[in-house]
Amino acid sequence: MSKVENFVKMMRQLVSDVQGAPYPGDGFEPEVYRIWYEHVQKNAQDCYEFLAANFPLESKAFNQKLDKMFK
Repeated sequence: MSKVENFVKMMRQLVSDVQGAPYPGDGFEPEVYRIWYEHVQKNAQDCYEFLAANFPLESKAFNQKLDKMFK
């Protein structure tokens, strides 16, 4: 699996987790929220670490492409 395919898979999972957030209405259970929150935080951290390892901000090629986008 390529880096991009892996990243897309991770981002889809993270978005799915965020969309499934428990609604804090009547009968809200703090334990359900805590479990969801910990799960989302782990997935967000995994995405961040993957980005840092595979698409570093200090990458010269990445910065050049970004600069071209905003010219």
